[in-house]
Amino acid sequence: MQESVMKAWWDSSHMAGANAAYVEELYESYMEDPQSVSDTWRQIFDSLPKVEGVELETNHTSVKDQFRKLAALGPTARMSSAPVEGTPVSDDRQVKVLQLINAFRFRGHQHANLDPLGLWKQERVRDLELSHHNLSDKDFDSVFNVGSFAIGKDSMSLGELFKSLNRTYCGSIGAEYMHITDTDQKRWLQQKIESVQAKPEFSKDEKLTLLKGLTAADGMEKYLGSKFPGAKRFSLEGGDALVPMLKNLITNAGAAGTKEVVIGMAHRGRLNVLVNVLGKNPSVLFDEFAGKHDDSLGAGDVKYHAGFSSDFATPGGNVHLALAFNPSHLEIVNPVVMGSVRARLERRNDDTNTVLPITIHGDSAIAGQGVVQETFNMSQTRGFAVGGTVRIVVNNQVGFTTSKTEDTRSTQYCTDIAKMVQAPIFHVNSDDPEAVAFVTQLALEYRNKFKRDVVIDLVCYRRHGHNEADEPNATQPLMYQKVKKHPVPRAIYADQLIAEGVIEQRDADRYLEEYRAALDHGACVVEEWRPMTKHSVDWSPYLGHDWDTPYDGAISVEKLQALGEALTSFPEGHKLQSRVNKLYQDRKAMVSGEKKLDWGMAENLAYASLVDAGEDIRMTGQDSGRGTFFHRHAVLHNQADGSTYMPLQNIREGQGEIEIYDSVLSEEAVMAFEYGYATAEPECLTIWEAQFGDFANGAQVVFDQFLSSGEAKWGRLCGLTMLLPHGYEGQGPEHSSARLERFLQMCADHNWQVCVPSTPAQVFNMLRRQVVRPMRKPLIVMSPKSLLRHPLATSSLEELAEGKFHNVISEIDDINPKDVKRVVMCSGKVYYDLLDQRRKNEQTDVAIVRLEQLYPFPQEECAKVVAQYSHVTDWVWCQEEPQNQGAWYCSQHHFWQAIPDGAKLTYAGREASSSPAVGYVSVHNQQQKALVEDALTIK
Repeated sequence: MQESVMKAWWDSSHMAGANAAYVEELYESYMEDPQSVSDTWRQIFDSLPKVEGVELETNHTSVKDQFRKLAALGPTARMSSAPVEGTPVSDDRQVKVLQLINAFRFRGHQHANLDPLGLWKQERVRDLELSHHNLSDKDFDSVFNVGSFAIGKDSMSLGELFKSLNRTYCGSIGAEYMHITDTDQKRWLQQKIESVQAKPEFSKDEKLTLLKGLTAADGMEKYLGSKFPGAKRFSLEGGDALVPMLKNLITNAGAAGTKEVVIGMAHRGRLNVLVNVLGKNPSVLFDEFAGKHDDSLGAGDVKYHAGFSSDFATPGGNVHLALAFNPSHLEIVNPVVMGSVRARLERRNDDTNTVLPITIHGDSAIAGQGVVQETFNMSQTRGFAVGGTVRIVVNNQVGFTTSKTEDTRSTQYCTDIAKMVQAPIFHVNSDDPEAVAFVTQLALEYRNKFKRDVVIDLVCYRRHGHNEADEPNATQPLMYQKVKKHPVPRAIYADQLIAEGVIEQRDADRYLEEYRAALDHGACVVEEWRPMTKHSVDWSPYLGHDWDTPYDGAISVEKLQALGEALTSFPEGHKLQSRVNKLYQDRKAMVSGEKKLDWGMAENLAYASLVDAGEDIRMTGQDSGRGTFFHRHAVLHNQADGSTYMPLQNIREGQGEIEIYDSVLSEEAVMAFEYGYATAEPECLTIWEAQFGDFANGAQVVFDQFLSSGEAKWGRLCGLTMLLPHGYEGQGPEHSSARLERFLQMCADHNWQVCVPSTPAQVFNMLRRQVVRPMRKPLIVMSPKSLLRHPLATSSLEELAEGKFHNVISEIDDINPKDVKRVVMCSGKVYYDLLDQRRKNEQTDVAIVRLEQLYPFPQEECAKVVAQYSHVTDWVWCQEEPQNQGAWYCSQHHFWQAIPDGAKLTYAGREASSSPAVGYVSVHNQQQKALVEDALTIK
């Protein structure tokens, strides 16, 4: 093999030739397809001896042995052993040098100067010492081939190389990227980092911009501290570099074509970012500190949870900035941001560089809260990818009051969670703003090029306690002795620029005075701020509407039949599984009028009617394509080749878009994602479906902090629909109840709708109403399980065509109201148990009234139904759930208001229980029979 070819082979290996397994893997790829490897590798493999007539696994054993020997010897082993001045040496030290380079790439971050306070006690890493590789300073003058070390030279003296490796990997930046398996990504990162030794040159203007950013961050906190002493602000002090970092990131993103940036962050530094990055008027913030508020904002929220929007001037044009509203549940905002970004991307034809998500984390929170893992896990999936997120950790080394890492996590770094998706991680000392700027630009380029997440660990400190009223010395005495003596980042960088001759002291003082004067004036302090222009979503058509807003949802039977024919059509040769095929044959009969419609057909018809009208639909859930209970089958799987077909995507040309995704096995992150999507896209029916209704427990924070109160706190409208399977079928405590009582407990201010539809026609019109009606409120649906195939739970095409969701359904049997002595009110599946038993009993003195919408309570509609039973004094509320659950406790006041004056209201149902249901079918059946009999028996 020629020496030039051998050297090229060696240099091109990301393992620098020391990993024989890697070479073997490339060789196996070459044997399958010679075009799958690079030209250089193909030239090497083409030159190898060929062995004919034997199997692949045996015929290249000798070749593999040859590679192992070459890897052990190194590429220079075939060079002349008599070195001349300026040429690489040829002894076994060459291999050791290449191993040394690799060691710095893998573990250099462990010796990097990352902690501004100097408190980190990093363990000694022997791999980074010369002696570990049988080298010493005596070898410093020897010249070695540096392989793929991207320094712009083929060879260097060991002394020069060692200094360069330390500057590159052990300075203010600790780069972790060797865990990435994609060779192209690793090579790209190596080139970017090593070519400038992790310290590029910045112009005078760029340095002044960084200094002004630090001045603004420091000036804002000092101003608030003196003007509002003791007030909680969760200051950024110590992590000041976040402000110039974000401005740098947005500026470069705009230059690269970004049009929108969505930011999610918790409370630490939020006020500083609002004023110094997004351009919130300081006078407005000061009014908030003084206790002034706008009465039109409803319940409102604390100032460090507030969101904000603005436009920001960049070299590529104005960029729209949106800071997401966020409660104190810290990391929960991350999937909300992802959902909002996904909606914006789809409006921009999925050009991922046009919308940039930025999430800002705390060091303890990113390691401690499970929603972070869930969001990382979603990041590359089909239904939830957003082209990568720039994730910034404001690592102040203290979790509330806990600074001992053995108490906050089980990993070396708080960012190790990001390795699950092979995200590169850049640890950086926040007291070095130029290093911060470099990794910020690098992170953005990586995200835009590879469409993957990237993490910046901004290692800093917290100058005060968790809030300004806390005393941090009580729990971190040694740290805060250091903090008190440590100069602020602005002063450190100003001194550096003065020493470099970039500025004089009076310049640094002037910048600070000018910033404070601007705050006193109360005007916007962000030069890049621009007044917002109209953006792609117009929410005005959805403002000012309430739940009883009239709408026309009628649709002709003929249209339904045409839609049904499209729904039941699929390509010839698309072989369905036998049960699915039977289901589709039944649906054809439903379309022709031979059968009544079941739940699955009515639901699919609702979607078909909406996309036919040009509306968009997005549905996610852990089994949404098929349906947990084998009822939807919107996605048809070809039994011959595994391909899929969606009839709903083929209703007509030019129809609305519909996407149905089987989600990752998560509730919290997925539902938060869908909330974010729905708040950014009002013109889409956005649905999240729980596999079982009780799984919503895993997303309780999303219901509590966003869906139920987001409008009251933040004025954020959201039309998200949630399908939560609910009903007592003898399946035990975990899959019976969707916890209806929890949703009813949070009902107030007409914040959302809680519905329990009992017929296919009802679900058809309920889903259509959610889009056709110009109102955007969350919809909580107690969706059925056994009713999906219940012989009585069917509807005609005419009932669907009516176009109205009935909040209350009166008696359907031929019972004379005058003969009625008792009226049973109920919701959901228990109605059919009551109806069946009453018919068996041949009772004509008991009427059954169904409440299909429990909130907002339909008082007027209920009054019309109740009027025909005004003479009845015996009223019963019947439910399947235990007495302390379901609708009884939370809605009883509505029931009392609905019944006639002087009537009594009693309860028929299971006794109070700490568990949602029993675990034994026999006991369940006894309870169910007893509660039905109790409801129907007139005492």
